[in-house]
Amino acid sequence: MLNIAFGQSKYYIDSLSENVCRGLRQKVRQGEYPGPAPIGYLNDSRIKQVVVDRKKAKIIKAAFEFYAEGDKTLEDVAHFLAQQGITTRGGKVWHKDRVKYLLTNPFYYGHFRYAKEVHEGKHNPIISKKLFDRVQEVLKQRGRPRHKSKNEPQPFCGLLYCACGMMITGEYKVKRQNNGNVHHYIYYHCSRKSKTIKCKESCIRQEVLDKQISSLLQKVSLPQDWAEELQTMLEKDKKESAQSCTAFVQEAGEKIRVIKTKLQRLLDGYLEQDIERETYRAEKAKLMSDKKSLEEQITKLEQKQNDWVEPMENWMN
Repeated sequence: MLNIAFGQSKYYIDSLSENVCRGLRQKVRQGEYPGPAPIGYLNDSRIKQVVVDRKKAKIIKAAFEFYAEGDKTLEDVAHFLAQQGITTRGGKVWHKDRVKYLLTNPFYYGHFRYAKEVHEGKHNPIISKKLFDRVQEVLKQRGRPRHKSKNEPQPFCGLLYCACGMMITGEYKVKRQNNGNVHHYIYYHCSRKSKTIKCKESCIRQEVLDKQISSLLQKVSLPQDWAEELQTMLEKDKKESAQSCTAFVQEAGEKIRVIKTKLQRLLDGYLEQDIERETYRAEKAKLMSDKKSLEEQITKLEQKQNDWVEPMENWMN
């Protein structure tokens, strides 16, 4: 009797486990993430879906943009998150490994990993695939912390002269406070290469210099004949842009159809055991990444193909 009871219990537990796994796989096929939502999202128990945490989502997006600049370390991102109130449960700054996991999580652009496989999600993305790819490129290029060189060329170098007649030069500065805050500045100052004049002009911050130059440029007007010629060129560019957009959408659409076919063939090969699991996962992740990039490019182009027209017309007026 004990053996029978034990056998029935084991059968019940195995059946329950299989039903749970089947339910999770079904959720995954429907694009629903079957686990705790990552930071920047919330598990909404009312609708049983993952939704965007509007407050933290902005911080996560800013963290991606912050690192994508290319001159920040993972520790800088951790301190940036801490400044915005995102820390460990004990109130400490995140470890760099946790920051790297966040920056490599495809969940934030619309996909998610489950059972070591990438799937297409139904949740709203926080960042664009383009920004995610930029961050991955920075992670790949930066094997160790590196800051900009002090002598790295700046936008106004070679364009402006000091009052003494010498060229100006730009200098990159990083200020680290005791509380962990990190500030990045660019200063411009005279190169002081004159052998006859001892320049005493002080340095100036880039944003201050930018405002001064913008103020001067506002006094310049556009001649009427130039405006008419530009308007003609604008109308021509609008037509060419529309044709180019249509051609790109058609080409990208064809590429997406090809990728879908490859995904189906890849799945068939895996189910027939012609392809190893690791190979299947790697190839699927790459194809889905390419597909997402193309879909994002199409959406962006269709929504913003003429966004430049109105600002251009306003500028001419």
